[in-house]
Amino acid sequence: MVVPVPNPTKDLIFKLMDEKEKVEGKISEYGRILENNANVGMDGPLIDAEGFPRNDIDVYQVRQARQQIICLQNDYKTLLKEIERQMHKLHSETAPEQSEEISQQAANMQLEEESQMPHTSNMFTNSSPAVSGLAEALVKVDMISPGSPAEESGLRVGDEILEFGTVNSSNFRNDISQIGDLVRHMQNKRVPLRVQRFGQRLDLILIPKLWSGRGLLGCNIVLPK
Repeated sequence: MVVPVPNPTKDLIFKLMDEKEKVEGKISEYGRILENNANVGMDGPLIDAEGFPRNDIDVYQVRQARQQIICLQNDYKTLLKEIERQMHKLHSETAPEQSEEISQQAANMQLEEESQMPHTSNMFTNSSPAVSGLAEALVKVDMISPGSPAEESGLRVGDEILEFGTVNSSNFRNDISQIGDLVRHMQNKRVPLRVQRFGQRLDLILIPKLWSGRGLLGCNIVLPK
């Protein structure tokens, strides 16, 4: 009788796959919260046309669910990369036929494709299809304050802004003060934004206004490197 030799790498892969399924389940749970709040998704506006918090949804609950989904998506991507790394390690350690069991289970994962990340219904509300080739951004968002006009608009850290109101690639002078001037001029008015996020184009509405924090936006933008 041949006793199977334990393979730590194989055991780790199975453990990582279990963790992946748990993360998927949690993302789905928070996704249902968004569905139950007027199916607002990840990018639906949290304010009404008058600039006030929407009264048809639980704004606090939606913000919390969105934040949790973002964190879980990051965990998910990390898990996928680690599973892929361990798969390569397993194949280098064992004969092809010995690693077939694991390979079969991971064959359809497409580990490097973000399109495989679990998603909630309407997660990318008001988004355009993925674009082939990334457009050049004017500025990039590197900080957003909780409860700020920027957060209410649906902006996220890492978003690349392609159009900021009337400022676009044809008239932007590579000077952030140009956007600052527009923001001051458009206080309490609707400013359309076009942003790029994970290869997706999204159209958002930002209303610069006074709030409990500093400035009219509550975010920080920088020139892309």
